[in-house]
Amino acid sequence: MATVLSVSGSPSATSRTARLLRHLDARLTAQGHEVVPLDVRTLPAEALLGADFSHPAIVEATALFARADGVVIGTPVYKAAYSGLLKSLLDLLPQYALAGKTVLPLATGGTTAHVLAIDYALRPVLSSMGAAHIVQGWFTLDKDIAVAGDGTLTVAPGPDRALAQIVDQFSEALGGRTAVLAAAG
Repeated sequence: MATVLSVSGSPSATSRTARLLRHLDARLTAQGHEVVPLDVRTLPAEALLGADFSHPAIVEATALFARADGVVIGTPVYKAAYSGLLKSLLDLLPQYALAGKTVLPLATGGTTAHVLAIDYALRPVLSSMGAAHIVQGWFTLDKDIAVAGDGTLTVAPGPDRALAQIVDQFSEALGGRTAVLAAAG
């Protein structure tokens, strides 16, 4: 199966976006994919803000992108666009870091007014980075993502079904149709 890099562009340690990605990572893992999580917030701020291409953490992140067959990119939406933290990482990657890769863009936010951020802010950047195939993205409202005291995540039924379908389409685009059918039972 494929190697999937799952990138959270949220600056928050208690991020709904990151938790949602880890929830979806479990589905991809159950379908037989190797999933590698990357929380951009864990990269050194001085390397990101100082555009230090040679910093070991940036070199390692770049290698993760190079090794991946597919990339899931999740971001909270701020001011109708993806996070500045995510932008700082994307700016440090090689121009065609997504060449030949299948990409799934995901976003979270507080209002449906931001639903087009994927198509008007994130998708053009991913395309300019050479993504071979950008599958349909998905925007999830913050109110539809609940985190219990023990850290378990629950997604409202409608959005959860839609996310499962989107993730399955991504998996199928990676060549995992057999695994998707097997996981669906």
